[in-house]
Amino acid sequence: MAWVEERGDGFRVRYRLKDGTVFTEKGFATRREADNRAADVESDQRRHQFTDPRRARTTIDEWIREWSDAHRVADVTWATYDSHIRNHILTRWSGTALGDITRIAVKGWVNKTLRPNLADKSVHDILVLFSMILGEAVDEGGLIGTNPCRKLRINFEDRPERPHATTDEVDALAGRMPPDAGLMTITDAYTGLRWGELAGLQWIRTYLDEDPRIEIDPKFGALHEVAGRLELGPPKTPASVRAVHLPPFLVDLLTEHRERNPDARFVFTGANGGLHRRSNFRRRFWLPALAGDEERGWAPLKQEMHFHDLRHTHATWLVEDNVPRILRLVRLGHKRKDTDDDYSHVTDAMVETTLAALQRRWEQDGGWTWDDSQGWEAA
Repeated sequence: MAWVEERGDGFRVRYRLKDGTVFTEKGFATRREADNRAADVESDQRRHQFTDPRRARTTIDEWIREWSDAHRVADVTWATYDSHIRNHILTRWSGTALGDITRIAVKGWVNKTLRPNLADKSVHDILVLFSMILGEAVDEGGLIGTNPCRKLRINFEDRPERPHATTDEVDALAGRMPPDAGLMTITDAYTGLRWGELAGLQWIRTYLDEDPRIEIDPKFGALHEVAGRLELGPPKTPASVRAVHLPPFLVDLLTEHRERNPDARFVFTGANGGLHRRSNFRRRFWLPALAGDEERGWAPLKQEMHFHDLRHTHATWLVEDNVPRILRLVRLGHKRKDTDDDYSHVTDAMVETTLAALQRRWEQDGGWTWDDSQGWEAA
């Protein structure tokens, strides 16, 4: 049972909890508001959907500690979660009771604090994580009655279409780099591997004799940077575990590369045989190649491109060459989403046709070379 009492500053609603405690909610300006709240309480109690308001006094800090202890995700995923929680979520909400986090306050935080300082994709990722945390608070015995992030209407801008490069442009970019970095660029454009798959690629997973291919291992198929450490781990998704077949010209280039580095464990390495960091590769090789060099006659080229856009480039080439959708999905490590995808299968004939198309691109438009006289320093 719930009842309304008039006070000097307005009205309050009182009701008895399961343990016999009388709980008070204050701050109702009119009797009508208080009566409506009292009716809601009684209705929820009858339907066994009532949330003990004392549980909503749990702070977001306390709940995130419980939530974190119960979760198990890949280290690289947890590093992202931890960054979002420390740098954005707790920066705003630390010390706040779960029951005091309102929908309008979340909307204001997103629009007034996050969006002016972060890219929309980052803001979206932070909001998705916050919603997941609060959603589980709803499920966990009713810490809160509803998720304040649910149905939150934020009009994020559409992500701009990413650029891609022609065969000649890829060759030009590679030719502006030291040989190993250039070959890494060529390999990515002609295989569509993700950065971590390429930077963590080992020779024991690179087959250059019979049935030339690269195999992405389910346990150690990608290089991850976690809290500043480089370590091998699983690729992005289960669909990423795959074999990526190689065209003949790339087999030849990689064979020569292996002969120059007979003792290397990894196919592509940085300074003193160390692993590549994405930020270092971008700063030392990628950005200078895009910027060009007036003294060498290199004009700026595709300055808006990221290294990941070589993967977009590969996907675009496959479409141009009429490669079947199922092979494109498998080659790029994408999940099958449509019914037709589940009923389609990659055949040897499809693979041979695709490799022939990539070989033609190289022979007709490619032919990457570099000048050893440029005196490139090791990464």
